[in-house]
Amino acid sequence: MAEDSPRLSEPVVAVIGSGSIGMAFALVFAQSGRMVRVQDPDPARLDAAPAVIESRLRELERHDLTSEPVEDTLARIAFFAEVDRALEGATYVQECAPENLSLKRDLFALLDSRAAPDAILASATSAIPASQFAADLKGRHRCLVVHPGNPPYLIRVAEVVPASFTDAATIARTTTFLTACGLAPILVRREIEGFVFNRLQGAMLREAYCLVRDGVATVEEIDKIVRDGLGLRWSVVGPFETADLNTRGGIAAHAEKMGPAYQRMGRERGQDDPWTPELVARVTEERRRLLPLEDWEDRVGWRDSMLMALVRDRRMPGQSA
Repeated sequence: MAEDSPRLSEPVVAVIGSGSIGMAFALVFAQSGRMVRVQDPDPARLDAAPAVIESRLRELERHDLTSEPVEDTLARIAFFAEVDRALEGATYVQECAPENLSLKRDLFALLDSRAAPDAILASATSAIPASQFAADLKGRHRCLVVHPGNPPYLIRVAEVVPASFTDAATIARTTTFLTACGLAPILVRREIEGFVFNRLQGAMLREAYCLVRDGVATVEEIDKIVRDGLGLRWSVVGPFETADLNTRGGIAAHAEKMGPAYQRMGRERGQDDPWTPELVARVTEERRRLLPLEDWEDRVGWRDSMLMALVRDRRMPGQSA
């Protein structure tokens, strides 16, 4: 287990927890030039972490997704059993402990008492708002959630979820830091369980389970529809842009044509959230700011071109069109 301290002249990041997300975050931060201190109380997990990180880096290198020798990135990562050693000199702390509210409360109390007063304290929790584990802390103003896509070295979106007590400077510093590390921060403007990533993912999973339960489709068939249909398209455009480009006249025309059917589907599942005229108008206004209708045809062509490239790249060797 490495115990050498990083050079304190470099920006230092502490990663608390060496599970899959912790190791992935350590890799991202080290690739961006930061000195990274990984902490975990489990000796076996900590001993295994360096080899796991190196293996992932070698795979990234094999796919031409590294910008420097693997050894240079690894040299920026040190591993510690003690929290105090990991926090030494850290200006950003990324907590990656298991998804357990009691554990996170205890851990954030410890981090708040031991980390530098100006260090940001961020949790990688998938669903728990910061107000549930940091509200009683003296330094609660510097606490928030940074929830990544998994793995963050490939899926670069990171949700930034402040609590009502998180100060504006902490939010700004966090988004600036994540951007400098090559991540794409998305500000979640109101605390809500599951945030945005898992709310969207959960909505699809709930329906997928219902479709299997009701004998409509098999697990394999549903995965194929998402993987080769919806997912292929969503890797180019999101759900709002999909609707916008699928109907001539844009998303307002789509809502007029499809809104009643989606409302009936929702009611069938016990959810009554109609697309009201006011809501459709709001969404339409945002879409038209992003894409004026006069550019609609060009954007449809761009979407199709991107999908063609994806289909080509996904084709197995020797497979015909």
